[in-house]
Amino acid sequence: MPEVQDKSLVASAKRIESIDILRGIVMVIMALDHIRDFFHITANSANPLDLETTTPFLYFTRWITHYCAPIFVFLTGISAYLQSLRKSTSELSGFLIKRGLWFAFMEITVICFALTFDPFFHKIPLQTIWAIGTSMVLLGFVVRLPFGLILSLGLLIVFGHNLLDYPEANPDFKSNLLWDLLHKSNWKGFEIAKGHSFAIVYPLLPWAGLMMLGYCTGVFYEPKFSARDRNRIFLRFGFGLLLLFFALRFANIYGDPFPWSFQSIPLKTFGSFMDVHKYPPSLIYMCITIGPALLLLTWLENFENRFTKTIQIYGRTAFFYYILHFYFMHFAAWILFYWRGHTYQQALVASKELPLMYLLPGEGFSLPVVYLIWIALVAILFPICKWYDAYKTNHKEKWWLSYI
Repeated sequence: MPEVQDKSLVASAKRIESIDILRGIVMVIMALDHIRDFFHITANSANPLDLETTTPFLYFTRWITHYCAPIFVFLTGISAYLQSLRKSTSELSGFLIKRGLWFAFMEITVICFALTFDPFFHKIPLQTIWAIGTSMVLLGFVVRLPFGLILSLGLLIVFGHNLLDYPEANPDFKSNLLWDLLHKSNWKGFEIAKGHSFAIVYPLLPWAGLMMLGYCTGVFYEPKFSARDRNRIFLRFGFGLLLLFFALRFANIYGDPFPWSFQSIPLKTFGSFMDVHKYPPSLIYMCITIGPALLLLTWLENFENRFTKTIQIYGRTAFFYYILHFYFMHFAAWILFYWRGHTYQQALVASKELPLMYLLPGEGFSLPVVYLIWIALVAILFPICKWYDAYKTNHKEKWWLSYI
């Protein structure tokens, strides 16, 4: 990609409010899923998407949060392109690589501790921030390629990575660390030392491909595209992805490793149809999440009221909010756990996946209470995020603020 020289493009490279609003919406919804993990009565005993044990309300609570990670990754790619309008290619590449490495470091330290409260780091989950960070590092190298090649690579990965489902489905298939890092979730993890392991939750390959496509989508925010032109394009792409979702899902042949099936009642059949694979994100999963995201970007572009002004604060301080919300809710769970009379040894085995979740199976709250806790947490974090947003805005000379 050539060095930026067109000053009209540089001048136009400002924050896009619709992007901040959409990012804010998914950050708020994301907290609901994490609150459910820490406080719901079945969080440690049942899968909320299991059609035999779930309820429509619980299923929806889990399913709606599927939108969070892919939209955030996609918007990160768009934001990277907007950065390219005011940075040279070498500057952008360096920034993405450094910020991506910082994200990966934060995942295995600050965020890992927020998730587990385990000072000895027995299990380190490689989750959302890890996937975003490593994808940013890869994008940092890829932005040096011609735009058409970046687009082709992103399309190849997103539309083709489910071909890897076929060898993985073979009973004799044996995975390894590299394969799992790229495409196969491994919740048990790989031991790196006695009693210490990595749990690969978010494999890199499909997330990196999605971020590349987000980067290429950013081209429609250049001045040569009017808002009307951009909205027309996003509407076509958005509805096109939804049509592709229904076509591929009905075909039940490609695009998701787990086919849907008819169930005993229509509602369960619908649940089976919509239960798309997130770990890693299948093509069909990305269609049903990114399609509506493009439609929302179109709608939010000319939509402004008190709600959008409020919600974009969370979008402008997304990483800061992400870290804070884990510490706040985990600390609350910690207090409740010991208030119930439990011990540290019980905390060590409180979760099948992660240590020190501070919620024993059978304990916790009903779903309506979970929603109330969620609303309270989001409200508590708002003035803190608003202060931090103002601080970042008024201290642009502090380079390190762009990393948080």
